[in-house]
Amino acid sequence: MLAEAFELVYTKFKMHFYQQVFQRFEKREATLTTVESFCMEAIVALGHPTVAEFSQFMNISTPNAAYKVNSLIQKGYVEKVRSQQDRREYHLCPTKKYLDYYNISYAYLETVVKRVEEHFSPQDVEKLEQMLNVVGRELMPEMTLDSEKQNP
Repeated sequence: MLAEAFELVYTKFKMHFYQQVFQRFEKREATLTTVESFCMEAIVALGHPTVAEFSQFMNISTPNAAYKVNSLIQKGYVEKVRSQQDRREYHLCPTKKYLDYYNISYAYLETVVKRVEEHFSPQDVEKLEQMLNVVGRELMPEMTLDSEKQNP
């Protein structure tokens, strides 16, 4: 039953995101393909990766990753920013255009979190947060993201 509960919540978040994205398609606002959307989600989750880091995470060749990144740059969803530490390196950064598009998902997340806080006691909310942190940080070791390293 726990698996079904996880699946239900995960599916509802995905389906809400898809609804919002398709509404934008109908208004001709969205220009990302499905694969490009996945690429952008990975770039955001990885926290400003290089093309090589993106390619390695997605398990695709560097030339294939560069092709996908260049398409995203041309559409205005990502930009390359020179590294301050190693001037030969460039990091992939989502643009405001993408962040506005991406916030569809986060606005709903904030709504659900607010509802959780209103529905459950502060102790239950704290316990849920602890449990989700353990699941995300300890029980999913194959999906460690840079954002976790910065916010332990």
